[in-house]
Amino acid sequence: MTGEFTPWPEADARRYRESGIWRGIGFATVLSELARRYGEHTAVVDARGPVGYAALARRSERVAAGLAARGLRPGDIAVVQARNDADYVVLLFAAFRLGVIPVCALPAHREREIGYFLDHTGAAAYLHPGEDDHRRIAASTAREVRLVTTVAEAAASSGPVDALPPPPGGGDLALLQLSGGSTGVPKLIPRTHDDYLYSVRVAAEVCEIDDRTVYLCALPAAHNFPLSSPGILGVLSVGGTVVMAPDPSPDTCFDLMDDAGVTMTAVVPALAQAWLTAARTRGRRPGSLRVLQVGGARLDAAHAAQVAPVLGCRVQQVFGMAEGLVCYTRLDAPDAVAHHTQGRPASPYDEIRIVDDRDRDVPDGHSGHLLARGPYTVRGYFRAAAHNPVAFTPDGYYRTGDLVRRTETGDLVVTGRAKDQINRGGEKIAAPEVEELLRGHPDIHDAAVIAVPDPVLGERSCAVCVAAPDRDPTGKQIRRHLRELGVAAYKIPDLVRFVPHLPRTAVGKIDKKRLKEDLSR
Repeated sequence: MTGEFTPWPEADARRYRESGIWRGIGFATVLSELARRYGEHTAVVDARGPVGYAALARRSERVAAGLAARGLRPGDIAVVQARNDADYVVLLFAAFRLGVIPVCALPAHREREIGYFLDHTGAAAYLHPGEDDHRRIAASTAREVRLVTTVAEAAASSGPVDALPPPPGGGDLALLQLSGGSTGVPKLIPRTHDDYLYSVRVAAEVCEIDDRTVYLCALPAAHNFPLSSPGILGVLSVGGTVVMAPDPSPDTCFDLMDDAGVTMTAVVPALAQAWLTAARTRGRRPGSLRVLQVGGARLDAAHAAQVAPVLGCRVQQVFGMAEGLVCYTRLDAPDAVAHHTQGRPASPYDEIRIVDDRDRDVPDGHSGHLLARGPYTVRGYFRAAAHNPVAFTPDGYYRTGDLVRRTETGDLVVTGRAKDQINRGGEKIAAPEVEELLRGHPDIHDAAVIAVPDPVLGERSCAVCVAAPDRDPTGKQIRRHLRELGVAAYKIPDLVRFVPHLPRTAVGKIDKKRLKEDLSR
């Protein structure tokens, strides 16, 4: 994969290695160490029962050998789309052991996204949940792929482990995460074993977890938040237990939390609100829960303040990105910080700048563009030579697209976004991508996609369309058009409005600020 992604400058890499935060080993080696230390202690639980650390290590190694027998080799890329179950964890560590690089596709992705991931990476495999929908996706997008099978079948593979090559090292690619994406389909984020392992270790320290932690994975496991902040990988790194929830509903999750003695979980604001409502309505709350992490979007202070009295646990706000930087409110923070800020960077090695439109630093208390770099923040996207100079500064800072201000305590408050992006309950929608697809409809002359406030999701998407001459399309027809194109369901506009024309700025761009004002009247 040399040349496919931007490495850290050698001076920085040497500093991280010499400081010991980059250990030079991969996840497979770490799992072997954990298996020796924790043995039969439960690592993962799903509907089929518990899997211990030693069993997880043995099974993932056998599956790695089975994948090798089915034609996969170190350095191959596999697009993986999975349910929340133990098979996903087994398959992830099997890929780590063999040196196959997973693309962490989300359950909602469909032909457009999966096809792009396969084509852009030249993937050798597409591993999917096995439903009719996914078999259709495979049939239409994966014709040139070497291995197409279900996650369950792949996780049941077995082969001779003696034939496996040595496990990958710290500098090798571990996986490809997905960006929130402000233009087109998500960019691919190359995370190495060194940087991703450090990010989960420092998250485990900040979140004060240990081998007594029982973590409920309620969000889709492939998201960076439930995978690594500290998530599945962080909890496993300290010998804790991960409980896989098949869905995030209060009915499912409250029962799982009570049955397994869950102490920590992570949700997006819309889900936090649903759980709060369920707890108030039913007079029931999880008895063992100690920490509710909320991330993916900003949680308003009023709802943050309800977590302790209604759910009986501490709220921890998490603000970060799959490109690297993650901020947390500390568990001992006063309520004024925990409820009103999004925390501060996890690592003392994190470097951030808050700048104006000309990249000049702004004083604390003033809002500006957030730039970040450090030992777990990437220096470039995968195979994105044209886009990287836009997304990263010449000295290696990632332009996050977030607008923030820093308080006198050093915590960050998210004040907005500079990217043309909608945050729908934690799912990021790139407005230009949907606009391009809308303009491809024969009945649409022009279109703009904007965010509108929503009390549950935070934001909903609204497509504002100008009909083609002598055409009279309906919102139902427009949404059906997008579904037929194989667009992920969360990207299909919640609202469709038709206007005679779109307002423009002096330089001819669509004036989305004015459009929002006009529609709110």
